[in-house]
Amino acid sequence: MSTATASMKECIENCQECQTTCADMLTSHCLSEGGDHVEQTHVKLMLDCIAACAACVDFMSRNSDHHAHYCKACAAICKACADSCEKVGNMDNCVECCRKCHESCSSMAS
Repeated sequence: MSTATASMKECIENCQECQTTCADMLTSHCLSEGGDHVEQTHVKLMLDCIAACAACVDFMSRNSDHHAHYCKACAAICKACADSCEKVGNMDNCVECCRKCHESCSSMAS
């Protein structure tokens, strides 16, 4: 990954953190909380966020010419996931990492 820029490396790290945090929160927190935490739209959004972050890591790790397309989509999904987690409540770790990922993916998408 010697050709990756510092901002790309930071974005990869943010995506990895977001992916693992959301996966952990979904399985260890949301499933045990129930209620709004397991509402279909929220769960699907969290799964989308996990998948989008994984795709971004994959494309950026190999310095694909197409990574910006994935980063643009990931930024939008992470923003929506952060908003959903904030609305559901008691998901501060997800909100924080999704917002950070949204910012770094937005900068990589341009």
